[in-house]
Amino acid sequence: QVLLVESGGGVVQAGGSLRLSCAASGGTISNNAMAWFRQAPGKEREFVAGISGGGSTTSYTDSVKGRFTISRDNFQNTMYLQMNRLKPEDTAVYYCAARLSLWYHQNALEYNYWGQGTQVTVSS
Repeated sequence: QVLLVESGGGVVQAGGSLRLSCAASGGTISNNAMAWFRQAPGKEREFVAGISGGGSTTSYTDSVKGRFTISRDNFQNTMYLQMNRLKPEDTAVYYCAARLSLWYHQNALEYNYWGQGTQVTVSS
């Protein structure tokens, strides 16, 4: 059973940066696609970014392209989300997820393991 733990959330002013981490334990994630999702109050959970098992392929939702970067360190069993030029509309609980496949998917139902989430609040 893979356990995912996010960290790095917090409160930041618009235009600032945060780096989220997702540490995996209980098993290796090197062959698993992983992704970041977020959920704002009253809204559905949405795909933010995904990365393939080898880390060679990534995908982003349009609203974060050019501002967010997803990466992974399979030796450290950790995934990251570097968030720059943050906007108030980025405010949400951010979740990391792992899928029993080499390839990521934008549908949250396709993921097998989830972290508990970390709050990101961007003030205007």
